[in-house]
Amino acid sequence: MSPSTNATQEFVPIKEVRDGVVLLKDGGMRAILLCSSLNFALKSEDERQAILLQFQDFLNSLDFSIEIVVQSRKLDIRPYIALLEGQEKIQTNSLMKIQVREYIEFIKSFTENTNIMTKNFFIVVPYSPAMLNAHKSGGIVSRLGFGTKRERAAATEAGFDENRSQLEERLSVVEQGLIRTGIRVVRLGTEEVIELFYKAFNPGETEKPLKVS
Repeated sequence: MSPSTNATQEFVPIKEVRDGVVLLKDGGMRAILLCSSLNFALKSEDERQAILLQFQDFLNSLDFSIEIVVQSRKLDIRPYIALLEGQEKIQTNSLMKIQVREYIEFIKSFTENTNIMTKNFFIVVPYSPAMLNAHKSGGIVSRLGFGTKRERAAATEAGFDENRSQLEERLSVVEQGLIRTGIRVVRLGTEEVIELFYKAFNPGETEKPLKVS
């Protein structure tokens, strides 16, 4: 008897990504912030202490848990190489063409012999609505499955909006706390969240890196 096979999706706890919010199969919700980094080496001792104290105050002010994720990826140099090769083709000066080609070969050799990594920093903010609240937000229509399809959809939509507002409040608290420490943050939208998880579940694939605007 051949072993049973299960689709990969069965092992992924994500139900869908909607309006930048990750909806889990257990009813939980997650939002993700992309954060900039701080270079402590360029800070004075007083500045370092101030940043650490501010970050400590930020953590102590939270009445909910957060998850800090550091994602390391090998730098994909191929888009840059493609750009240089395009510039090489349009060069009319033979000397410039040679110099661009030599630079391309240097970049290729350097990146092949040196493990250049990029790092992205994320804060995952959770919200898990209680089952009672989830039922109450949808009313009797959602709770018992009565009503028309349109009425059930409206009840589900109302529950989502109510829970998302709670998640938004938590996001605002985290954003303000991080900004006070000098860290820039940006919320990931639906496409960015999908790209992030695609990279996580397909580590062999290389994509354009996310950036804080």
